[in-house]
Amino acid sequence: MKKLLLSALVLTLAACNTTQGPPTTSKAAPKTEASGGVMSSLGALAGAATSGGSGSSSTDMKVGAGLDVLKAATISDADLKTVSLQMRARDDKKSKAPAGDKYAQRLARLTAKHVNEDGMTLNFAVYRTSSINANATADGSIRVYSALMDKMTDQELLGIIGHEIGHVKNGHTMARMRTAYLASAGRKAAASGSGVAGALADSDLGAIGEKLLNSQFSQSQETEADDYGLAFMKKYGYDAKAMESAMRKIAALGGAQTGLDQMLSSHPDAAKRADRMRDKLAQK
Repeated sequence: MKKLLLSALVLTLAACNTTQGPPTTSKAAPKTEASGGVMSSLGALAGAATSGGSGSSSTDMKVGAGLDVLKAATISDADLKTVSLQMRARDDKKSKAPAGDKYAQRLARLTAKHVNEDGMTLNFAVYRTSSINANATADGSIRVYSALMDKMTDQELLGIIGHEIGHVKNGHTMARMRTAYLASAGRKAAASGSGVAGALADSDLGAIGEKLLNSQFSQSQETEADDYGLAFMKKYGYDAKAMESAMRKIAALGGAQTGLDQMLSSHPDAAKRADRMRDKLAQK
């Protein structure tokens, strides 16, 4: 976090450093690195706001961009959860199945005892769509798509749900949310006096959602979520072998061109992960 704050501060100071007339010789500022591609996002945000509009000087715009990036870089986990809730509310209005829907009833039956899980408050819902996917956000919202439910048994769905819970518990969804926020609506939201506590514009929420869907978990994150899901299945006496069979189905569906692009892009290497689940289950 210290590196992140320092990097944002460097951007802010750099934005303020405009010259007029002949350039003066100055010592170059040291380069500062941050992990997870955050600095590339910060740089893009700062650059996007350097062209002034009517009545605004280039210097003013650069200063404003630098300060906004600094505010965005220091956003708290609590604020990121607020953004996640706003994004989910937007998407729920478009795609969420009503309580009486057969898919919603099935998911409610499977997840009834998991709304308070491992110290987390979770909420589950079905998106009625032909896309095959499931995902989680930093606020603990887990969404399962109806087309995926058509392909999975109850036990396989529980394995997928356990995997998604693992992404939340291990902070993977929070990390993705921070990156998506910085790369899209972060600068605009930070510019307002109320920060992200106020409602974000619909377009900003859409941009964040797009960034999340197009981002990919790392191999280590997938491994952690898989292990959590396997432990989840064992903890509740579910069929742990369903973790492997669910991944086998996902791998096979990907080859059949069934609209699985989003799930495979965010949860890659399904076949290799299935092999790993098989090997772990074989261990005594």
